[in-house]
Parts: sequence; structure tokens; C-alpha cells
Amino acid sequence: MTTTDRTNFASGAPLSRRALIAGAGAAGLALAGGRRVFAAGAENTLKVGFVSPRTGALGGFGETDGYVLEVARKALASGLTVGDKTYEVKILDRDTQSDPSRAGQLAKALINSDQVDLMLATSTPEVVNPVADACEAAGVPCLSTVVPWEAFYFGRGAKPGQPSPFKWTYHFGFGTEEFHKMYVSQWNLLETNKKVAVLYPNDADGNAIRQHLAPLLAKDGFTIVDAGPYEDGTTDYSAQIALFKKEKCEIFNSFPIPPDFAAFWRQAAQQGFTKMVKICQVAKAGLFPDGVVALGALGYNQANGAYWHKTFPYKSSLAGVSGVELADGYEKSAGKQWTQQLGASLSLLDAGFDALKKSGDAKSKDAVVKAIATLDTTTIAGKVDFTHGPVPNVANGPIIGTQWVKAPAGSKFKLDFLVTEHVNDPNVPIGAKLRPYNS
Repeated sequence: MTTTDRTNFASGAPLSRRALIAGAGAAGLALAGGRRVFAAGAENTLKVGFVSPRTGALGGFGETDGYVLEVARKALASGLTVGDKTYEVKILDRDTQSDPSRAGQLAKALINSDQVDLMLATSTPEVVNPVADACEAAGVPCLSTVVPWEAFYFGRGAKPGQPSPFKWTYHFGFGTEEFHKMYVSQWNLLETNKKVAVLYPNDADGNAIRQHLAPLLAKDGFTIVDAGPYEDGTTDYSAQIALFKKEKCEIFNSFPIPPDFAAFWRQAAQQGFTKMVKICQVAKAGLFPDGVVALGALGYNQANGAYWHKTFPYKSSLAGVSGVELADGYEKSAGKQWTQQLGASLSLLDAGFDALKKSGDAKSKDAVVKAIATLDTTTIAGKVDFTHGPVPNVANGPIIGTQWVKAPAGSKFKLDFLVTEHVNDPNVPIGAKLRPYNS
């Protein structure tokens, strides 16, 4: 380049080499569309793993995660400020494909190859527990949600009354006490004979619920008719249905994976059990609209519990959106009905990034895990307080009574998801009265 080429044509003065470099940097920033440019190097970048089931039998839990992660990444586009330093943030999301072994393998790869600073995991023990175990073994801070906390805590080897064996892994959300309060509140909304047919699988969820929840319900005057543990993937439920009919159970409760409930409930209809059921209370399988819609008329009036609903009166501390804004944004983007996992996944990101900010040193695993252990914050799903957990490493979260009902004519979707009780968080508005299943 000649001296003439370097001339500033507005002033006629030659440009220095420093000015040229500065100009090139400014041009690069403009070409980047105004995005913030971060200093290179691992010490200036925070890596956060996010593990969930996007496909497979549990894929309903992860269906909305792509949108939630888009919201989070947009909120973090300018980086995350911790103390006096601003970091570039990379969220490394991984799909377990509903396979517990794969969940553990993905977690180990995120730890060893990607060297994440924080791990986030959500949705069922089949995802959360192997991820948490990998983090515990490697000394990496891990925060999780959407598992009954007993399945996370006791399901991984902790013993009642003994010190926590976990240093690095923390969990927030509902437990059997929240289910217990919600079920009693919801079931007392209708007159029944209080006989409860329970179909609990032989897995971490089912075993935790059988051990901890069923006895509480019995103390409240409900007769528990337990058909015994069954294996995931069972295809013939005739024996269980015969028992429930014989006992004339008017309430049904289960914690199955979605394909198992669909098989059971269709057989229950064929064999006449659904006609006597006044309350069909399904956890796990009845969480999301697609699975309920797939049942046709058998899905109408199915009662459920929501760990998040778009009417929760809280905003995301990370993205600043309300529940209605999050749900409406997803429906506009995806063309599908909102699900409760939207708020749950965003609440995990809310809590995780708040812990990073409060750590004072986001690159110190000790500082980050200490911040999680003392975290007291409000997410889009409500309060997360590890200073008053039921056991170490756990913070409680609500379950709200809900029901799927047939949407009115002209509605965009086939179902409405309505709040019917709120004993675990009275701040959540009740939207409708509980209807009998067999009405």
C-alpha cells in the first residue's frame, strides 16, 4: 500500500499503523452486527453444560428446550458480569435421547473434553441422576430440577438422618410433600369413596413415590390400592385393571413414562375401569399437551400437577420475561402449544446463572458450588432457597393442581390447561373448578 493509499481523504493526513488497526477492529465489530467482542482465552469464557432429553420416550420434557436456550443465549449475548469481570458465555446443550447411560457419557464428555464450569440438568431421574453422579465424581458444580427430590437425593445413595454424601450436586423442585399437599387439596374438591388405584413403576420415581407419598395419603384417609411395581415397557395391564375394578377405585394415580400410561389407559377404557374413575391424576405422562391430545377423548379432564404454569406471577431473572410472554413467544415461534417445561428449564438457567454471578469468581468451582449451596433467589418458577431445604443439597419447589379440559370451539389448540388449586403457592391464581374425569 502506498502513502497515498493510506491518506485520510477527509483531512488529507496520512494514517498511522495504530489507526489502521483500530479502524480494522471497528470494521470487524460492524461486520459482527454490533455483537460484543470478547477477549480470547479459556479464562474469559464460561462454559455451561445443559443436559436434557430432547428425543426418545422422554422427549416431551425437552421439546421446548431449543426455544428456552435461544431466549437464554440472547440474554447472555453481551456476556455475564461476575464481580468486575465480564465473560463470554457458551451454553453447551446435549440430548440424552432418553438414555441414562448416554446421559452419563455426555456429562463425562462435557466435564473432561469441554471442561464446563457449571453443569445444568433437567427432567427425570433417568437424566439428572447419572449427570449428577458424573459431576460428583469429577468435582464439578451441578444444579438440576424436575425430579422428585427424594429420587435425586435418596435415589443416589443418601441415607435419611445421615450427613449428605454430596458436595458438588444440588437440586431444586418438588418432592413427595408437595405432591401430598396438592393431591389432598385437589382430591377433596370432588366427592369420592377415597379409594386410590396406584400404578407406580419399578424405577427411581415410582419407588420414591411408593415409599414416601403413599403412606402420607393413607394417613389422610385415602385407601391405597397398590397393584405393585411394574417394569417400564410393560404392555399388558389386565391384572392391575382387574384389581382396581374389584376394589371400585374412584381415584387413579400413576407416575409412568408416557408410552406406558397410554397403553394402560387405553386398556383401562376397553375393560371398563375409566367409567368408574372420578379423578384421573397422572404425573409425568400427563405433563405435556401432545401426549394428552394423542389419547383423544380419553385425555379430556385428566388431572395433573404443574411445576410451572404460564400464570405463575414471576419473571425470569436472566431474560426478564414473564410466564405469559415466554409461553406466547414459544407458541409464535414453534406453532405449538406451550408446555410447563418452558418455565422449568428457564428457571434452571435463572438459578444457575444467578449462582455464577453471586460466586464472585465464576472460574472457581469451589466458589460456584458455595454460591449454589447458599443460593436464595426468585426464578420464573418461583423461589429457590437452598438455605432452608428439607435436606442438604435440596431446595423445595411447588406443584400446583391442574387439569386438561377440552378447549372451546374456535381455540387454536385442542386443550386448555387450567389451574384448579394452589396450596403449594397461593400466589398462583386458580383458573377453574376441577371437573370429574368421567363427566
